[in-house]
Amino acid sequence: MAHNNYNGYAGDSMEVESTGPKVTVREVEPGRCDFVLQSCSLAFANSIRRVMLAEIPTIAIDLVDFEINTTVLPDEFLAHRLGLIPLNSVNVAKDLQYTRDCTNCDDHCDQCSVTLRLHVKCTSPENLHVFAKDLMIVDGRNDDIGRPVLKDAARNGPLIAKLRKGQELKLSCIAKKGIAKEHAKWAPSAAIGFEYDPNNKLKHTDYWYEVDAKDEWPVDQKNAEWESEETAADASFDPDVQPSAFFFDLESVGIIEPDDIVHQGVSVLQTKLAEVISGLGSSDHGLNGGVSPDPYEPAPADGYAYGARGGTTPYGATAYGSNGFGY
Repeated sequence: MAHNNYNGYAGDSMEVESTGPKVTVREVEPGRCDFVLQSCSLAFANSIRRVMLAEIPTIAIDLVDFEINTTVLPDEFLAHRLGLIPLNSVNVAKDLQYTRDCTNCDDHCDQCSVTLRLHVKCTSPENLHVFAKDLMIVDGRNDDIGRPVLKDAARNGPLIAKLRKGQELKLSCIAKKGIAKEHAKWAPSAAIGFEYDPNNKLKHTDYWYEVDAKDEWPVDQKNAEWESEETAADASFDPDVQPSAFFFDLESVGIIEPDDIVHQGVSVLQTKLAEVISGLGSSDHGLNGGVSPDPYEPAPADGYAYGARGGTTPYGATAYGSNGFGY
């Protein structure tokens, strides 16, 4: 089956690799984007989705020091609410260090964290509403990293607490860089819709239904329109056909723009793959002709690496035969 550059499926994986991935943006809104990724494998598309969900660095409140809390809410409850407040994370990836990697401090500094403080006291008979806008940055940073994101019409941000007359709340917050794989508070996206093969031609899904599967599992017509005519109908099943069009619907929480989430997701995936390639090709720890990373494994007697052609080990012939490869 010939590969279609715009829709349908790819029958030849080599042809998919030669054309390279293609991205078509279908819809863009504040905090949301809808795009189609084509000419790539399912594994690659799913890797992009997983990276965008869990491995893009952002900033969130990680430590809270309470000085005064006479509200009805316990410290732990307030700390949890503060940790979920969205903070501006634009340029966090390159302008802020992880605290564990920071060489300028032992705990936190303006190179690896942002300090915010909150001090409010209700003096009127009416309840005082405390919002995210009341959090003030107090360190020496001169950018917007770590500032609460205020998306509502009143520019208040999320509600933190309500104080009655005489109640007081005074605290300091340390916001740090992290990823959602560590904790959900660092997640840059609220949800990422992911679909391929909307007509289920590949039969990757076995629908459970009571009467009629087509009525009980409606097809997303917007995505189905991207399939070519010869594949959109109930065509015969081909186990060798691979999907080549993947539909993404990305919704940001507001701390990073949706297009930046996609760009950073690709960048993070490139970095991870580069680290794998570097590890495999290292002269010290390479798999083909490299030195074993196990410090307790004896070195080859004749100077050859384990698995290399003609090499021997203290235990006899060359490991795994003499084909020149250790694996």
